[in-house]
Amino acid sequence: MTRPPNRSEALYARIYALVKQIPPGRVATYGQIARLVGRCSARQVGYAMAAMPSGSGVPWQRVLNSRGEVSRRSQGQGDRTQRRLLEMEGVRFDDRGRVNLREAGWPGPDADEPDPFGDL
Repeated sequence: MTRPPNRSEALYARIYALVKQIPPGRVATYGQIARLVGRCSARQVGYAMAAMPSGSGVPWQRVLNSRGEVSRRSQGQGDRTQRRLLEMEGVRFDDRGRVNLREAGWPGPDADEPDPFGDL
Protein backbone atom coordinates (compact mmCIF):
# COMPACT_ATOMS: atom_id res chain seq x y z
CA MET A 1 0.00 0.00 0.00
CA THR A 2 1.40 3.40 -0.94
CA ARG A 3 1.31 6.21 1.54
CA PRO A 4 -0.27 9.54 0.65
CA PRO A 5 2.21 12.34 -0.06
CA ASN A 6 3.00 14.61 2.87
CA ARG A 7 2.28 18.34 2.63
CA SER A 8 5.79 19.24 1.45
CA GLU A 9 5.76 16.57 -1.25
CA ALA A 10 2.36 17.75 -2.51
CA LEU A 11 3.52 21.39 -2.49
CA TYR A 12 6.74 20.54 -4.29
CA ALA A 13 4.79 18.56 -6.91
CA ARG A 14 2.60 21.64 -7.58
CA ILE A 15 5.68 23.85 -7.82
CA TYR A 16 7.42 21.48 -10.23
CA ALA A 17 4.29 21.18 -12.39
CA LEU A 18 4.11 24.96 -12.69
CA VAL A 19 7.82 25.43 -13.41
CA LYS A 20 7.55 22.83 -16.19
CA GLN A 21 5.18 25.23 -17.96
CA ILE A 22 7.79 28.01 -18.28
CA PRO A 23 8.86 27.94 -21.93
CA PRO A 24 12.48 28.12 -23.10
CA GLY A 25 13.79 31.67 -23.23
CA ARG A 26 11.42 32.88 -20.50
CA VAL A 27 11.93 33.19 -16.74
CA ALA A 28 9.84 33.50 -13.58
CA THR A 29 10.74 34.57 -10.07
CA TYR A 30 10.53 32.53 -6.91
CA GLY A 31 7.88 34.92 -5.63
CA GLN A 32 5.83 34.69 -8.81
CA ILE A 33 5.82 30.89 -8.62
CA ALA A 34 4.82 31.10 -4.95
CA ARG A 35 1.89 33.42 -5.76
CA LEU A 36 0.70 31.22 -8.61
CA VAL A 37 0.95 28.02 -6.55
CA GLY A 38 -0.69 29.65 -3.53
CA ARG A 39 -0.18 29.03 0.19
CA CYS A 40 3.54 29.09 -0.32
CA SER A 41 6.48 31.49 0.01
CA ALA A 42 9.32 32.34 -2.34
CA ARG A 43 11.66 30.63 0.12
CA GLN A 44 9.65 27.40 -0.13
CA VAL A 45 9.95 27.56 -3.92
CA GLY A 46 13.71 27.87 -3.46
CA TYR A 47 13.73 24.86 -1.17
CA ALA A 48 11.73 22.90 -3.73
CA MET A 49 14.19 23.81 -6.49
CA ALA A 50 17.12 22.74 -4.28
CA ALA A 51 15.42 19.44 -3.39
CA MET A 52 14.51 18.52 -6.95
CA PRO A 53 15.73 15.08 -7.95
CA SER A 54 18.17 15.04 -10.85
CA GLY A 55 16.69 13.96 -14.14
CA SER A 56 13.26 15.30 -13.19
CA GLY A 57 12.85 17.30 -16.39
CA VAL A 58 11.92 20.43 -14.44
CA PRO A 59 13.59 23.49 -16.03
CA TRP A 60 14.86 24.81 -12.69
CA GLN A 61 17.18 27.27 -14.44
CA ARG A 62 14.18 29.40 -15.46
CA VAL A 63 13.45 30.51 -11.88
CA LEU A 64 15.32 33.63 -10.72
CA ASN A 65 15.26 35.92 -7.73
CA SER A 66 13.11 39.06 -7.60
CA ARG A 67 15.90 41.21 -9.07
CA GLY A 68 16.12 38.97 -12.14
CA GLU A 69 19.40 37.52 -10.94
CA VAL A 70 20.67 33.99 -10.61
CA SER A 71 20.84 33.35 -6.87
CA ARG A 72 24.30 32.51 -5.59
CA ARG A 73 24.84 28.97 -4.35
CA SER A 74 26.86 28.22 -1.25
CA GLN A 75 28.35 25.11 -2.84
CA GLY A 76 29.18 23.97 -6.33
CA GLN A 77 28.83 25.71 -9.67
CA GLY A 78 25.02 25.77 -9.84
CA ASP A 79 24.79 29.50 -10.40
CA ARG A 80 27.22 29.41 -13.34
CA THR A 81 25.41 26.41 -14.79
CA GLN A 82 22.06 28.18 -14.43
CA ARG A 83 23.28 31.28 -16.26
CA ARG A 84 24.89 29.21 -19.02
CA LEU A 85 21.67 27.21 -19.55
CA LEU A 86 19.60 30.39 -19.73
CA GLU A 87 22.00 32.02 -22.18
CA MET A 88 21.77 28.91 -24.36
CA GLU A 89 17.98 29.50 -24.42
CA GLY A 90 18.53 33.07 -25.59
CA VAL A 91 18.02 34.81 -22.24
CA ARG A 92 20.20 37.93 -22.04
CA PHE A 93 21.90 39.28 -18.92
CA ASP A 94 22.92 42.91 -18.45
CA ASP A 95 26.23 44.19 -17.07
CA ARG A 96 24.98 43.66 -13.52
CA GLY A 97 24.09 40.01 -14.21
CA ARG A 98 20.34 40.68 -14.34
CA VAL A 99 17.65 39.56 -16.74
CA ASN A 100 15.14 42.17 -17.87
CA LEU A 101 11.98 40.66 -16.39
CA ARG A 102 9.77 42.78 -18.66
CA GLU A 103 11.41 41.23 -21.72
CA ALA A 104 12.01 37.66 -20.59
CA GLY A 105 9.43 37.33 -17.82
CA TRP A 106 6.85 34.59 -18.19
CA PRO A 107 3.32 35.94 -17.71
CA GLY A 108 2.08 32.70 -16.19
CA PRO A 109 -0.03 29.79 -17.39
CA ASP A 110 -3.14 31.89 -18.02
CA ALA A 111 -2.89 34.21 -21.02
CA ASP A 112 -5.41 36.55 -19.37
CA GLU A 113 -3.28 36.93 -16.24
CA PRO A 114 -2.05 40.49 -15.64
CA ASP A 115 1.65 41.21 -16.09
CA PRO A 116 3.31 39.84 -12.90
CA PHE A 117 6.07 42.43 -13.25
CA GLY A 118 3.82 45.41 -13.94
CA ASP A 119 4.79 47.13 -10.70
CA LEU A 120 8.55 47.11 -11.36
